[in-house]
Amino acid sequence: MTPNPRLDSPPAGTPAEAVPTTPHLQESLRTTEMRRILASSFVGSAIEYYDFILYATAASIVFNKVFFANLDPATAIFASFATLAVGYVARPLGGVVFGHYGDRIGRKKMLVLSMMMMGVATMLIGMLPTTAQIGIAAPVILVVLRVVQGIAVGGEWGGAALMALEHAPKKQRGFATSFANAGGPAGALLATLVVSAVSAATGDDFLVWGWRIPFLLSAALIVVGLVIRLKVSETPLFRQLETASEKRKIPLVEVLRHHPRAVVLALVATMSFYCCQGLLTVWGVSIAVEAGADRTGVLNWKAVGAVLTLVMTLWAARMSDRVGRRRMLVIGGVLGIVFAYPLLTLLNNGTLWGFAVALIVGQGVIQGMLYGPIGAFVAEQFPTSVRYTGASLAYQGASTLGAGFTPMIATGLLILGGGSIVLVAGFWAAVMLAGTVAVLVTKESSRTDLA
Repeated sequence: MTPNPRLDSPPAGTPAEAVPTTPHLQESLRTTEMRRILASSFVGSAIEYYDFILYATAASIVFNKVFFANLDPATAIFASFATLAVGYVARPLGGVVFGHYGDRIGRKKMLVLSMMMMGVATMLIGMLPTTAQIGIAAPVILVVLRVVQGIAVGGEWGGAALMALEHAPKKQRGFATSFANAGGPAGALLATLVVSAVSAATGDDFLVWGWRIPFLLSAALIVVGLVIRLKVSETPLFRQLETASEKRKIPLVEVLRHHPRAVVLALVATMSFYCCQGLLTVWGVSIAVEAGADRTGVLNWKAVGAVLTLVMTLWAARMSDRVGRRRMLVIGGVLGIVFAYPLLTLLNNGTLWGFAVALIVGQGVIQGMLYGPIGAFVAEQFPTSVRYTGASLAYQGASTLGAGFTPMIATGLLILGGGSIVLVAGFWAAVMLAGTVAVLVTKESSRTDLA
């Protein structure tokens, strides 16, 4: 077809810099470049969450005996979990810091930096002398390294999600972004399997030196992740932003000044997913075992739940590209409200089958349905100039409030209720209701032109 100069050219006398430009997005997820980008988001997130969740596993079964052995057992496990919690508290800080520079100098640079920070911190934990060797300095250094882990993973999600989102074609943004989320359960599954294998191989030596192996293996994983990440290109939307002539402002100030409503709504919506995670995969495991369910069976079903979450996450994200983010998130929220009491009853009945059903429905279906669309939903609430900062602030804030405090709140409500799960179920349903309302009062974002 012969180009029509009246349609294809700007009006005579129009300055070149005034001609609007459209960023070159990928036309399909099947291109070589797009596959590399999706692999970078998935593998990078899986490696970072392997490191982050590995610490959680070690905090449960190792650190109380290695770094807090001089305390009584109850205090030791409390201290161990306290070091775990500081990682979640540090995540919003990581989101803000990495978001600031991700919006100023680029998404790719921050992704590489976050992976290097996480890898170095994890390897240093694996080489850290015990309290018996260097005294109080050991737990102090452990806390510092955990804070570094929290900052790194706080910056990871925003960059990984935006690399996929800002490269993908409009009609496939949800599915593309879900690869960053899918890396979470994949990394958790990998950490569980590695710890289990090393524990079986080292036997009685696991608490002596065997526990260090999974942490040191992070070095090889980081090399693989960096090789993949260094090969991807910066997002076209950010490159377009770099060429803009307007003065760039401080992203955090811009977010708080012009987008506070988007931050609050995105945070509340994301808490629905994190509340499911905290109740089912942390608090629920403890409750099921205490009620009489077989410990090994519970851990095995937890691994199965991670696989189901991974599959449902990708399916729900693809469906959100077809029917909308809001519809999928609302369906997941309503299911959470309806099944809150029945699922917690099953968790607390002391049988392995009860735990398995609760995990399949609660984690595999409900959590996966929320997890799939939430990445794109959150990121699409903010313009390109502050997207990294705004999305990270909302998402990581929800992780701290949801995953970080939900198990503690549930334990307190269980005590307050005299062992009854009614108050816990009410709390879960209330969080799901709040998340659903937050989604309903936002506009559908799946068809928004991000440019």
